[in-house]
Parts: sequence; C-alpha cells; structure tokens
Amino acid sequence: MPGMFSRFDAERIVAAIAKAERDSSGEIRVHLTSHKPEGIEERAVRRFQLLGMDRTRERNGVLIYVAPRSRRFRIIGDVGIHEKCGADFWREVAAGMEEHFRRGEFTEGVVHGVERVGEVLARHFPRAAEDRNELPDQVTED
Repeated sequence: MPGMFSRFDAERIVAAIAKAERDSSGEIRVHLTSHKPEGIEERAVRRFQLLGMDRTRERNGVLIYVAPRSRRFRIIGDVGIHEKCGADFWREVAAGMEEHFRRGEFTEGVVHGVERVGEVLARHFPRAAEDRNELPDQVTED
C-alpha cells in the first residue's frame, strides 16, 4: 500500500530511537502494520518475538506496535524493563502517545513514546562501556 505510512516520518523516529538508546543498554523498536488486527495484543507480542526483542542480554527490549488502519497501538516491554517500571508506566506512555495521535501528530506520538521509554531505560539500565546495540534502530513494516 504505497503511502500507507506517509504520516509517519521514519527518519525522525529512527533518530529518536538512536538518541533514546544512547544512554542505556535497552533496545527500542517501532513496527507499523498495514493490517487491521483483531487480536492486536497477540500480533504485537508475536512481532516482538519475530524481531528478537525477547533475546536481549538484559531482557530490556521495548516494541511500539502501531496499526494505523485500525487506529490502535500497543507497547510491549520485555520482563526486565516491565519489572522495573510496572503497568502504570506503560499506561502513562500510551496516554501521551494517544494524545498526539488524536491531534493527527502521528510521528510526534511515536517519538513521545520512544523518548519516555528511553528515559526509563536510561534510569534502570544505564549504558556501560561494553554495551553494544543488539538490534537495528529502524522502523519495520508489514
């Protein structure tokens, strides 16, 4: 579907991911789907696994999964980060993203989510000298 994701600026999102990961050992990915998934939670978890997000050294991967056609999204955090921040944090990030989305600010919504997640990752999983980027900083699509 050409132009399906034209409201998302992938370069800005990738730059936000790189910046958010600079101070942490955490991994953040963003995935946009052209599908209208009925079971969005299951689809997001499956994509999390397919992208290798559950195989990071500290189990601190976070996926922002966006389904624009169904106007839905999910944020999936691996067990390491979820243990540190809890469900209230994910709800707060989602609320901030949703506020942007409602105004038609799609890239800003995703960037907001990436930045907030990056702050928490930096606090709980600070970058050490031997850290390396375990997963590519890119927006994936299907």
